[in-house]
Amino acid sequence: MSTLLEFTLQEVSPSNLELPWSSWFINWLEHLELELPVVSKENGYELSLRLTNDAEIQSFNLTYRHLDQATDVLAFASLEVETPQIEENCGDPLYLGDIIISIETAQKQAIEQGHSLTIELAWLASHGFLHLLGWDHPDQKSLESMLNKQYKLLQSVGFSDYGSQEKNRLLLDNFTQE
Repeated sequence: MSTLLEFTLQEVSPSNLELPWSSWFINWLEHLELELPVVSKENGYELSLRLTNDAEIQSFNLTYRHLDQATDVLAFASLEVETPQIEENCGDPLYLGDIIISIETAQKQAIEQGHSLTIELAWLASHGFLHLLGWDHPDQKSLESMLNKQYKLLQSVGFSDYGSQEKNRLLLDNFTQE
């Protein structure tokens, strides 16, 4: 399958990382094909990724979530319904939404987890991507399900041996302590 993706990368906080963002998202779209809203192959999907710093992501977090603190990733899904109605001949890609990642927080978390910034960014991008597709984690069971799906996405792009399962366990343990 060949999935069409219009992808926009904005780097507010230049990371000097040349990562295969577009190929990761295309792979994840193909991996999740049965769970996606159906679009024609000519239309495809669209999303944007913004790499930023802690100050800017804190501003977004305060504005949209009323939390005055930096965070690692924010996702703003454009799909408000489970299965959006697609106009057959509109010609435009289905806009999934925006993912914003703080490079500063990602770097701190990579050091804490003992892996590279690339792995942490892939982790955060896949997490934000699942949020764009309607995944959420209001309770431990849904978090576990989402993390398992995320781990499979990371495996699909070659990140199978980098502690993602351990990170899943850590996140689940932190969730139960809250």
